[in-house]
Amino acid sequence: MELEAEGAACAGCALAWSLTAVVVGAALLVPWRLGLVHRLRYRVESSSPRHGGERVAEVLKAHGVKYLFTLVGGHISPILVACEKIGIRVVDTRHEATAVFAADSVARLSGCIGVAAVTAGPGLTNTVTAIKNAQMAETPVLLIGGAAATLLQGRGALQDIDQLSLFKTLCKFCGTVRTVRDIVPVLRKAIAVAQSGTPGPVFVEFPIDVLYPYHVVQKEIIPKRAPKGLMGKSVSWYLQNHLHNLFAGAWDARDVSPLPVDVPMATAVEVQSCIEMVSRAKKPVILLGSQATLPPTPVKKVQSALESLAIPCFLGGMARGMLGRDSPIHIRQNRRDALKKADLVILAGTVCDFRLSYGRVLTRSSKIIAVNRDHSQLLKNSDIFWKPTLAVKGDAGSFLVMLAEGLKGYQAPSDWTQYLKEEDVKKEKANGEKSEEKLEKYLNPLKVLHRVEHLLEEDSIIVTDGGDFVGSAAYILKPRGPLRWLDPGAFGTLGVGGGFALGAKLCRPESQVWIIYGDGSLGYSIAEFDTFKRHKTPVIALVGNDAGWSQISREQVPLLGSSVACDLAYTDYHTVAQGYGGTGFLLNQENEEGMDDLIKAAQEECRNGNPTLINVLIGKTNFREGSISV
Repeated sequence: MELEAEGAACAGCALAWSLTAVVVGAALLVPWRLGLVHRLRYRVESSSPRHGGERVAEVLKAHGVKYLFTLVGGHISPILVACEKIGIRVVDTRHEATAVFAADSVARLSGCIGVAAVTAGPGLTNTVTAIKNAQMAETPVLLIGGAAATLLQGRGALQDIDQLSLFKTLCKFCGTVRTVRDIVPVLRKAIAVAQSGTPGPVFVEFPIDVLYPYHVVQKEIIPKRAPKGLMGKSVSWYLQNHLHNLFAGAWDARDVSPLPVDVPMATAVEVQSCIEMVSRAKKPVILLGSQATLPPTPVKKVQSALESLAIPCFLGGMARGMLGRDSPIHIRQNRRDALKKADLVILAGTVCDFRLSYGRVLTRSSKIIAVNRDHSQLLKNSDIFWKPTLAVKGDAGSFLVMLAEGLKGYQAPSDWTQYLKEEDVKKEKANGEKSEEKLEKYLNPLKVLHRVEHLLEEDSIIVTDGGDFVGSAAYILKPRGPLRWLDPGAFGTLGVGGGFALGAKLCRPESQVWIIYGDGSLGYSIAEFDTFKRHKTPVIALVGNDAGWSQISREQVPLLGSSVACDLAYTDYHTVAQGYGGTGFLLNQENEEGMDDLIKAAQEECRNGNPTLINVLIGKTNFREGSISV
């Protein structure tokens, strides 16, 4: 079996001659001496059929990994085969970014590390956007990448680039494995770093010769015909030493169990200060962000704490659904107005970035308690637009639980909560009336979303991937419980839909998974309908098809007078889904009266194991006028 493409088949022989300039003096003696030490410390079982991929699989299994997402490549084949052999499900996608998005989704929903493995070079470069999204969404993802053989790096090998430099600004940890015995410690460290502190992605690079069996690597490294003469013998000596060093101690017993994970916690003094501020507040509110859903505190425990406090809550990101569908303390509308009137604001894992107008929505008269695992996020823009009364570097979920325990018997003033809820109901009623407006051509998108909201099953998970249509959906669709809403997060990445839905369906096979797509964002991952079909992970895609990038054109046209690059077509996306093995439905004005029946038919198709796409031809409304896309 060849380690590289055909051009590298004689790598050992070619390399032997190319090394003649570096195997004299210290360049030869240092690695030989190191090899001698390894000969004394380790035994090399050259006849063993084992390979480095088995070590990778052992570590992943010990860390509770159930799914490995990938797009296959020769560099990483031993990892995929070994994972399948020990019961880790290998799920191959149609794009490497989808593999990372799926790993991201699994990490968010399961609380374990999400794992994607891709081949070297373009396989890795295809993941850059997805890894950056995981970094900004604070998701613990392990990216495993193949690499050129250790002796061929920098010599023009197939797909050989400086991968570590590419990912060092995107990941909390970047490492490369240089010998088989290093696989276990490097992976254990990477996974612990990913889950510690503020979670985030990590990258580990595996040169191809640390993954394949000894006899295969030996065939590629050691020339069939050794060069003659003193220099030839020196080169052979060097290569034999390198081979020995690669496999020395490879199969020695090693601890593969998880290393401790460090999670910052609020101190007792900080919690007590917060208890005192909350107990004196007349108009408190909580802004809950995605960090409140992170381990180690179970989301159900966070939910109970919020219900015990009974402080009005605005939920964002992964925290959507934390309080169920119709909680009396969940306020969905008029956030800006509420913040102007509040005398105490608790930012629990919420950041003062563009989503809070950089902190300008907070008033100087309010006391502000900020809780965040990341110091830079905790104080973002506090030097300009807002000042925290108390800044707590700690886990938001556990902080809320401790706060509720210290405030047993406390409940926020009912008149304040009632006022916010009444205003909330008024706004939602107005939105409902807006959905009944008849458009001259095509369907009212708000009406479609209201019907979907009415027909959503209780265990449904909602994945959002788009701009204008998804922005409207965020006002209308109500997740029924915690961890039932997935959006890209602060990076606002398009293309997450296929991967997020794939990961969600694997984690929660009993749940109905919906992807709310814009027709622009659908183009990124519609090919994953093939993946859904092959891996028996049926989902429902609802596509708001208005034949354009409406999020952009809503500003570009009135400001600049042109819709250039914003126009699409009312494409038959339902037919495309059918071509990939799914089921497609077209919903337009002609069958508007049967909208509920069509949605129910799509749900039934999904229950029967068929990935389903509803292509909804929608018109334009002024519902989101004033929203900006930058």
